[in-house]
Amino acid sequence: MKRFSKVIVALAYLVVTVVAVQSVQGQQQRGASDEDVVRVDTTLVTLPIRVTNRQGGVVYGLKPEQFRVFENGVEQEIAYFEAPASVDNFISVPKPLTVALMLDISDSTQFKLQKIQSTALAFLDLLRPADRVMVISFDRQINVLTEETADRTVLKQAILSIRTGGGTTLYGALEEVISRRLSRAQGRKAIVLLTDGVDTASKQESFESSIRAAETSDVTIFPVQYPTYADFSDNPSREAYGVGSFGALSHVTMNGELASVAYNRGNRYLRLLADKTAGRFQFADSANKLARSFASIATQLREQYTIAYYPKSKVEERRAIKVRTVMPNVNVRTRQSYIYRSRTKRPRQ
Repeated sequence: MKRFSKVIVALAYLVVTVVAVQSVQGQQQRGASDEDVVRVDTTLVTLPIRVTNRQGGVVYGLKPEQFRVFENGVEQEIAYFEAPASVDNFISVPKPLTVALMLDISDSTQFKLQKIQSTALAFLDLLRPADRVMVISFDRQINVLTEETADRTVLKQAILSIRTGGGTTLYGALEEVISRRLSRAQGRKAIVLLTDGVDTASKQESFESSIRAAETSDVTIFPVQYPTYADFSDNPSREAYGVGSFGALSHVTMNGELASVAYNRGNRYLRLLADKTAGRFQFADSANKLARSFASIATQLREQYTIAYYPKSKVEERRAIKVRTVMPNVNVRTRQSYIYRSRTKRPRQ
């Protein structure tokens, strides 16, 4: 009788197990057919933060308990904290960062290519040896010259291999780097974007969509705008009569748009990218200023605190961010808002 009872119990357990497995499989199949995505609600929001005193000097040595982070007025719990290393006493050793170096190589830059290459090479030497860099050039095509690597020889060869092309898919290149390249990188991420700001070749991407992509990401963008209008206007193929005031000679882009309008929009676009991501816009109208811009960016990257948290609210919306510190008489700079979007991932086939 005892042996018979054990058999009954074993059979009952087997039936329950099979039913449970079939139920789970059925739910998975229904979920895949309904949406074919798995919603992930553990998005980590990463904030680059720069703290300065009244004289503009960087304030080092702050601890996580000295910061308070608010999202739409609701205080958040800090899940990750990283402090910058002091130049004098090396308070901490920050983890390596990932930098996407994006270089505009459209036809409007052909007279500045050597300057672009030389300053980009110098920028590599200003980063820490462990920092990883990917090099992307773009004209009407997006060229990923290197994936992220700390190998300076590979990076320098990639920069020296650049040749100018035609057209500019600025919006498309930025969305590609944010959504497909840097989204896979861990830790602190930044884009150094060297361009005149004029887009003439993007198809599906736009001014608005690329700004939104920047707001949704945790990437800090440092645009460096160099002027190409003089070179542009010297090109006879870009002249159009009767477009300007009183029938005067005007210059147009490849799309037939007034060059002055395109360049003004480019300037506004680059400034907006920096403002939305807590980066810094810089204008470099000479080789010396271009070199100083790169040096300034490298310095700012070393001076940043990093704070990350898991937002309490899961509603997809734009959210205002406020970071405070208990230290008196300091200025805290970080991004002022971002667009929360639940991350999704495709199930494995």
